Amino acid sequence: MEKYLSIINFRTFISLGITWFATFLTIRFNFQYNFDLTMISIAIIFPLVFTIRSAFKRREKALEFLSRFKAGIITVKSSIESNTKISSKEKDEILEILLRIPKSLISYLGPEPLPIESLRADVSRVNDLLIHWNDKVKVNGLLKILGFMRDVHIGIENTAAIKLHRTPTSIRAYCLLFIYLYPIIYVPSILFRLNESSSMNDSWILYSLSIVSSFILISLFNVQEQLENPFDQDGIDDIKLETFDLDSVEMERIKKEANPIFE
Repeated sequence: MEKYLSIINFRTFISLGITWFATFLTIRFNFQYNFDLTMISIAIIFPLVFTIRSAFKRREKALEFLSRFKAGIITVKSSIESNTKISSKEKDEILEILLRIPKSLISYLGPEPLPIESLRADVSRVNDLLIHWNDKVKVNGLLKILGFMRDVHIGIENTAAIKLHRTPTSIRAYCLLFIYLYPIIYVPSILFRLNESSSMNDSWILYSLSIVSSFILISLFNVQEQLENPFDQDGIDDIKLETFDLDSVEMERIKKEANPIFE
């Protein structure tokens, strides 16, 4: 039931209220005209579909970057765990930072974001430590691990950009405005067509058609709004950020499967 109710919010009631009032006035004053509804499709449906598609693409790109980020963190940690030339103290220092990076990214992307500067500082600190170990590891191994850290950095910066830069605000505002104006334009045209058929001109039919069509449009807009920020955990289709954290169980498995590419 939650997935059906998630598309209903205050905008739904505003839209349905405007539709009901517009329908009441249309029937009360018998206001009707013949209007080509193709114009409504161009004015509302096309930009609405465009924004939904753009929001979905942003969500898919965010999943791609987060997956690369997690894979990079796992590979770096696996390499450090398996290296026998690095002391336990040095390993603990860098592993503590590596485990902190995913938690910091999740906190930054979540509904109560933390500053990203500390996250960038942790990534830079890991790079500095890796470069400092150039006398303990082979050059090709160091270059590989720095390449995986590059994936980590790319994942952070791209997801941060997705969080900050949304689909065009002007188009979304335009869609919402015309959804609210839609019943004022559409209802008289429905009444005109119903009156052309004497057997289908009851007022309840006009109310039903108007409310259903407005509900469809505002629900599509609400879906787009929920997809707009896939990190805020405010919709059933938001990205499950906790899956990109590194819990202790997964870390134990990684440790057992570690490959010594650093040696």
